[in-house]
Amino acid sequence: MDGIKYAVFTEKSIRLLGNNQYTSNVESGSTRTEIKHWVELFFGVKVIAMNSHRLPGKGRRMGPIMGHTMHYRRMIITLKPGYSIPPLIEKRT
Repeated sequence: MDGIKYAVFTEKSIRLLGNNQYTSNVESGSTRTEIKHWVELFFGVKVIAMNSHRLPGKGRRMGPIMGHTMHYRRMIITLKPGYSIPPLIEKRT
């Protein structure tokens, strides 16, 4: 699970949960097949589709020097109906 960083919870990603689609940030060097294999192996689910896009790094200034953070990749993973990723379904109290 080295490639998957963390789950993303935005308005769009919460709306996509109703369509059995889960959003997470992954390492930029990871491929779709690697991520699909990791998700299916770790969570025991069946992935039917994966969409991804690269998000640019943000600019950061340190004194007179302008730098930037690393870019990263965001994956939207669609699961087969009847499957779900348990940690993202539980409600907080």
